[in-house]
Amino acid sequence: MENNSSSKIKFSKAPPSGGGGGIYNYSDLSSSDISKLVQRNVDPANHVRDIVEEVLANVKLHGDTALYDYALKFEKVVLDKLFLTKTELTELSASVSAEQKAALDTAYKNIYTFHQSQLKTEDKVETMPGVTCWREIRPIEKVGLYIPGGTAVLPSTMLMLGIPAQIVGCREIVVCTPPQKDGKVNPFIAYVALLLSINKIYLAGGAQAIAAMAYGTDTIPKTDKIFGPGNQYVTKAKTIIQSTTTTAIDMPAGPSEVLVIADENANPVFVAADLLAQSEHGVDSQAILVTNSATIAQQTIEELNKQLPVLPRAEIAAKAIENSYIVITNTLDEAMDFSNQYAPEHLILATANWQLLTPKIINAGSVFLGNLTPESVGDYASGTNHTLPTSSFAKAYSGVSVDSFVKKITFQHITPDGIKNIGPTVEILAELEGLQAHKNAVSVRMK
Repeated sequence: MENNSSSKIKFSKAPPSGGGGGIYNYSDLSSSDISKLVQRNVDPANHVRDIVEEVLANVKLHGDTALYDYALKFEKVVLDKLFLTKTELTELSASVSAEQKAALDTAYKNIYTFHQSQLKTEDKVETMPGVTCWREIRPIEKVGLYIPGGTAVLPSTMLMLGIPAQIVGCREIVVCTPPQKDGKVNPFIAYVALLLSINKIYLAGGAQAIAAMAYGTDTIPKTDKIFGPGNQYVTKAKTIIQSTTTTAIDMPAGPSEVLVIADENANPVFVAADLLAQSEHGVDSQAILVTNSATIAQQTIEELNKQLPVLPRAEIAAKAIENSYIVITNTLDEAMDFSNQYAPEHLILATANWQLLTPKIINAGSVFLGNLTPESVGDYASGTNHTLPTSSFAKAYSGVSVDSFVKKITFQHITPDGIKNIGPTVEILAELEGLQAHKNAVSVRMK
């Protein structure tokens, strides 16, 4: 597939391969072909891992000194300190216009409303007379929020992560984001921080920010769990610290992706716009079209060629499209089958009768239904969270929610009647496992 911002997008027949290809007929694909198509870029030579492991070790050993060095190396910024205060954030946010503040306020309200509804008290359950069990939620005390920088400013990500942390009452919220060239952060990030009552932002990006929140430095506190999307270095750092430290992570959330299932009723203008919206995130993003209409496929390609050249981030989007492909199926059931194997971060059902397809969705991060529901609304302001599993991790992970920021602790209480009712069962089970002390702990109470 030839593609750049100054030439026509041309999808062509090509051997299936992980991370991109051309245009394919589903009926021609073997299970091996499909496995190759749904494979994401996975650092086969461990080049990313090697770099990240060095960064993690350096931050663990040298702390703040390493962070200053990496700011100069990666962001080309000489920092005199590693954080911004509330006063500095207030000064930065002053440049945000009233219209922009209103938009951020609306997004805040919608996201807060949706996430607040997730906070529920569970009922107590009497499993047998005198034996009562229940769960109660407790906030994770110290959480780390990573807000990506790179080629785009993402105050929306700060809303998505900060709001559920705020709702559940996390005691300490540590925010890390890459510094700008002036050693500050974007005014929109500053404004959202103040909306969330976050009075300090730490100036660290990439794998080194993840390391700082995992190990702690003189300036940046160690956290119990780290949240947030990022590039392949951030994602690799999160997966490593999850298995080597006491700090947990939300999920592996790497380069963005979308899969659009479109039937003959889809609007190719909308479909192309959705594919490009995801593609402009980064050159390693992926935008997949699966359709049972060859006509829609061709019309979408034509629309991509119309819409791409006028985008400010056309060069980035073009490289992402080069990393993408189209699959033509005979039926929407086949399209749904392919989607479940791909397990997309974002799934758009651009179909007339999407209600018939939703029960068949097994693997997806977030779903957008019908021709008037672009993925962009979920990215910003509908209320759902946009921090979602990528790279097929939607097969096992959910997106960020209020649940991500809490622990659920189980409780049980036994009455005198309860110990009589349940005691003999526990005695027998403890004895058959050869654990006499377990049996005795019940027996002494039953005497």
